[in-house]
Amino acid sequence: MSAKKILQKENKKKKVLSAIFKICKDKNNFVFDNDLVKAVSKRIGFQNHFDATKLDTKERLPVALRKEDFALIHLGSGKHQFIKDIEKIYHNFEPIEKVIDWQYKKSILNQYNTSESNILSVANNQRILHHFLFGQDKEFDNSDIVSRPKTYFPHRTKANLEYSFGKSVVVKLSKVQIEIDLTIEFNGKIGIFEAKNGKPTNFSIYQIYHPFLYYWQAKQKLGLKIEEIVCIYVVREKQKEFDVLNLYAYTFTNPQDITSIKFMKSVKYNLINQNKK
Repeated sequence: MSAKKILQKENKKKKVLSAIFKICKDKNNFVFDNDLVKAVSKRIGFQNHFDATKLDTKERLPVALRKEDFALIHLGSGKHQFIKDIEKIYHNFEPIEKVIDWQYKKSILNQYNTSESNILSVANNQRILHHFLFGQDKEFDNSDIVSRPKTYFPHRTKANLEYSFGKSVVVKLSKVQIEIDLTIEFNGKIGIFEAKNGKPTNFSIYQIYHPFLYYWQAKQKLGLKIEEIVCIYVVREKQKEFDVLNLYAYTFTNPQDITSIKFMKSVKYNLINQNKK
């Protein structure tokens, strides 16, 4: 898709959300459903109404919402809600704390596509995810599968969640869809991974919070022996000489409050291809 068509699509998407926001304001009810999204999308000519409510970064918010400091959350069961205070919904990436030149031998499929799955596959195959999550001095017994980190591949699930935005708003989500790009577990420590291409400056917190809360609830309800849950955002940045993987780790100090996000660390991995030597 050309840059012009992408921009046109994005503009129509913003028009859809602006129109829905006006309808909600007039009704003084900021909860709406997919039927309204579909109807407004059809009127404006935005074909993929399922994409209308997906806003990964704050820059994708229409001007009308940003002026009044509103963002969007998903309630599940085809419902959504406009919430006051954009900074509670989105989080800015922190500066990179450490840079590592990571020596590796590029395989034929490493850059076959730029999907999120491919980003995590490369990082996992090169053991970058293990290095970042468990530390460079951690040694695993490769002869015993039980004593090695376990990788769980991308999946979608639905769950009922309840959490707060600080002390002001409590939301209840019914059968909300949760997308988990990748999970790694070792000795009770769980790493949840989200991946993106490009140079985003911020991200929607719910992308990592919903999976975090999903596993935290499993610990509470099912008694799973989970000691720690770490959320890792992986951003692949294409450079002239080599690819770069920027990894950011977060957790939540109050598991039932999305605003309690806590930055842990960040590392830039420069993928130095040994095949070129």
